[in-house]
Amino acid sequence: MLIAALRDLQWRRRRFIIAILGTGVVFAMTLVLTGVSNGFRIEARQTVESLGIDTFVMKSGATGPFLGASPFAAEQVGVVAKVAGVTDAVGLVYSPTTAKDGTSTRNVNLFGAPAPPVTKGRPPSGPGEIAVSSTLGRAVGDDLEVGSKTLRIVGIVDNSTALVNQPNVFVTVAGAQQVAFSGQPLISSIGLRGPPARVPDGYRAVGRDGAVDDLLRPLKPAYQTLTIIAVLLWIVAALIVGSMIYLSALERTRDFAVFKAVGVSTRSVLGGMALQAVLVAIVSAALGAVLSVALAPLFPMRVVVPLSAFLLLPAVAIVIGLLASAAGLRRAVTVDPALAFGGP
Repeated sequence: MLIAALRDLQWRRRRFIIAILGTGVVFAMTLVLTGVSNGFRIEARQTVESLGIDTFVMKSGATGPFLGASPFAAEQVGVVAKVAGVTDAVGLVYSPTTAKDGTSTRNVNLFGAPAPPVTKGRPPSGPGEIAVSSTLGRAVGDDLEVGSKTLRIVGIVDNSTALVNQPNVFVTVAGAQQVAFSGQPLISSIGLRGPPARVPDGYRAVGRDGAVDDLLRPLKPAYQTLTIIAVLLWIVAALIVGSMIYLSALERTRDFAVFKAVGVSTRSVLGGMALQAVLVAIVSAALGAVLSVALAPLFPMRVVVPLSAFLLLPAVAIVIGLLASAAGLRRAVTVDPALAFGGP
């Protein structure tokens, strides 16, 4: 039966090739969607880690140190710095704002925080200076209008983005207070190095994971949408393979009757159908993996397909193949062996 299944694949190779191409594209898009979701988290984590902060302290009612922050007085930095276990404490300011470049305007993420390592220039040292992501396409020495302030670019940070490819810009705390709080001595959170033994009353602390989750909170609907689309794509892949196997079963009715008439068990017949479906699904998975790598650079956002997705894809493809083979199950089981002797 295995040889017969492989020979049937060869005989109907055009149909199977079309099914492989269609299913491969579906698998590729599923991997790309997984890469988009993973890219959201990777860029958020890279942004948080670039600040070099271990723990973020914020007001108790705040949902996070960035997007969910509740501003409070900067003088609290000195209070928290005295807590046992803390080796360094710095005030942090975050504000989503815009950067104007001539006639074009882009959304940017403004951080009043220690600037990450720069690839060109130096970190900002005064309220009129700024370090920007290389994705803005600006050079050291340029002036950039951020919010209502014009700042001089003194450093370039390589590929620093968050919130779906929005460029990050870094200024001093005083510079961020001028942009976000009209110069008032307020901060969004306090960044700590070293584990604090306690947190002052009225405040709470989160680690880097909590800060990453805060940056990703606005993207939760996007995560849910991508998940729904991915599930629909898996269903489409199963339908493509299933329809192909079902059509093959319809055309092989006489073959199934002959197999049963000569004593071939129903289990063997079904095994041949399952082999066809699994082979199509596995080859489609390999094609989908190659296509996803080729398609990822074409998207205007970061697409990072995790290795686990590539490793999981063959297993999912086998499951889809087995489920799809059930499409021809009833046809093969109900064939009457007498049909083998009934003429055309």
